[in-house]
Amino acid sequence: MRIAALVLMLFMAFVGCSREKAPAPGPKRLQAVVTIFPLYDFCRQIGGDRVEVSLLLPPGVEPHAFEPKPEDILRISQASLFIYTNKYMEPWAADIIKGAGSRRMFPVEAGTGVTYLRAAGEDGHGHGGGVDPHIWLSPVNAEVMVDTICAGLVRQDPANRPYYEKNAAAYKEKLAALDREFREGLADCRQRVFLHGGHFAFSYLADRYGLKYVSAFAVSANAEPTPEKLAEMIDLMKRDKLRYVFYEEIFSPKMAETIARETGATLLQLNSIDSLTREEMSGGATYLSLMEQNLRNLRTGLECR
Repeated sequence: MRIAALVLMLFMAFVGCSREKAPAPGPKRLQAVVTIFPLYDFCRQIGGDRVEVSLLLPPGVEPHAFEPKPEDILRISQASLFIYTNKYMEPWAADIIKGAGSRRMFPVEAGTGVTYLRAAGEDGHGHGGGVDPHIWLSPVNAEVMVDTICAGLVRQDPANRPYYEKNAAAYKEKLAALDREFREGLADCRQRVFLHGGHFAFSYLADRYGLKYVSAFAVSANAEPTPEKLAEMIDLMKRDKLRYVFYEEIFSPKMAETIARETGATLLQLNSIDSLTREEMSGGATYLSLMEQNLRNLRTGLECR
């Protein structure tokens, strides 16, 4: 009996110690599903360790051709927040929001409050409805989007409002610094025109910094440029003595290569940042790092001092 009692006491002591050492469960993180990489990066910067951010668009996938699968729709409906850009970038978002049937999920249109620009060469019937949806390529627009995403996080998690707002303010300072870098870096350039052998994506960047932008494709990269458009771009390259033509990594560079071959121009990359390659994702690329890379290549292509 004494041995049994001793064993029981030792067992109770062990259980007591185990209970004392067991870590307390951490606070449950907010679940956010976002459509494209800029929103993913913005949400991570604001949410920090209080938000689990899930990116809907797989690496290397052309965003204008993306259609969510049933499992994607399930992820969205079970999230606390669904963050998308606008009706032009994700025309399928409205139907998902309407059909989600979840009081828990709150939709956030990150482009709310941004002034939109028309897409050159669009008739209003293609993807984007005649509007350029790539609003994040202006750092000033990115600041507006950060505020909108922050407001969505606060709505769903008001207890962490100071944390989210502090992170958003710190990140907006970085965006403002990026805007200054672009303004100063592109202020004194031999050229003010840049030609792009890809889809129409950089009008907000061009508009912000006083550049003229010409692209081979319309908003959707699935559209085919006409022979007349190609001839026009080659003539412009020769007339303005442009020495560089830009292309995007996730889209076929064939059009840019054709222009370069006909004019003797050099290829330079511009990143629209909506979809990253697997290498960029695994390498830790961010919105800021990719925009700074864009600035370096623009300075080369525009022959800036």
